[in-house]
Amino acid sequence: MRPIALAIHGGCGVMAKLDLSEQEWVAARADLARSLQAGWAVLAGGGSALDAVEAAVVVMEDSPHFNAGHGAALNAAGEHELDAAVMDGSTLAAGAVAAARRIRNPVKAARAVMESGEAVMLAGGAADAFAREAGLAVVDPSYFTTERRLEALARMKARAAAGTAQLASEAEKHGTVGAVACDGAGRLAAATSTGGYTNKPVGRVGDSPIIGAGTYARDGICAVSGTGKGEYFIRHAVGHEVASRMAYLGESLTAAAAKVIHEDLAPYGIGAGLVAVAADGSVTAPYNTDGMFRGWVTAEGRFHVASHAEVFEVTEEFARP
Repeated sequence: MRPIALAIHGGCGVMAKLDLSEQEWVAARADLARSLQAGWAVLAGGGSALDAVEAAVVVMEDSPHFNAGHGAALNAAGEHELDAAVMDGSTLAAGAVAAARRIRNPVKAARAVMESGEAVMLAGGAADAFAREAGLAVVDPSYFTTERRLEALARMKARAAAGTAQLASEAEKHGTVGAVACDGAGRLAAATSTGGYTNKPVGRVGDSPIIGAGTYARDGICAVSGTGKGEYFIRHAVGHEVASRMAYLGESLTAAAAKVIHEDLAPYGIGAGLVAVAADGSVTAPYNTDGMFRGWVTAEGRFHVASHAEVFEVTEEFARP
């Protein structure tokens, strides 16, 4: 058995500590822990990295604390358009859905698209229809809406009217969830899901479902899931760039990821972050904002979650196989 590893993120640019009650912060961290536990249970049981990242992301899609699935951001028309992708590093197979409106768990639909072998990405109504035909849960769009997202849309529209949209915090604008894993066979996988950014143009597609941008995995190198302003992640092919710096320049996972987040993207003044895992089981989670919802499991099987600088150890541990 090779080292197994798992890391997750729930979006960079998390809210200021005073924006939520301590009870709400505890609940958000608890859902991060549940996501880690879901993914780690797969890996510890000898399952695949692909199954692990899907399981981890589903938990965050079902949580109201993150911008994916239930709790997703609203576009300029007050509607939800959901993006997600998965990638299997062992085969480079990938699947994605974009601008979906009714798929309860978009990451499951992305996995189904990949396994169908007929396409890498399906968009809009076609993605919803595919999910329904595949037997996946579809819901009324109101399922995704939360009071916090309605308030965020109202604030962003007010800012847009006043010409101050650029002054909005990263938390007001966007968020994403994602997971990366390395399993006992050395296989790598990545999964990402998002509602995009608040008040985005109707039909806008970000980096999360774009393979090589917000989601990327290649066995022997690394798996990456990003969070931030997707337009820049697409232009810089962020996931592929991290892998390429490792493969062609011989950089470590930590150095390659830090270079992209802190140097390549920093000049644009955008909030950005990612989680990544290398073939040796090492993990990294760089970000350039005040915080990033994130979590990882150490080689000893210890669970850690964080939102800002302080890192919390989760008391419940899952034993290694």
